[in-house]
Amino acid sequence: MPHIRLDEQGRPWVDDTNVKVVEIVLDHLAYGWSAETIQENHPHLTLAQVYAALAWYYGHQPELDAEIERQDERLATLRTATPASPLAQRALRRGA
Repeated sequence: MPHIRLDEQGRPWVDDTNVKVVEIVLDHLAYGWSAETIQENHPHLTLAQVYAALAWYYGHQPELDAEIERQDERLATLRTATPASPLAQRALRRGA
């Protein structure tokens, strides 16, 4: 697919950038952003690159949705395993 390359682990990236397809997809899913809005917020990407990333997602949705879920689970595990920073602890004590 034009504008998309796979790395050694098979993860899709927007060609000629350091942007993973999943990053664009998360903007689309989490914020409901259109391709145009994503491109406005990431001006280093072309509209064609954004559309290619979204097309790749919809063509491979089960795999990418599973990857997003795995990332969410890893983050949840890290959050529970990592103690709050001293700043966070002070904020919690103050009720912030």
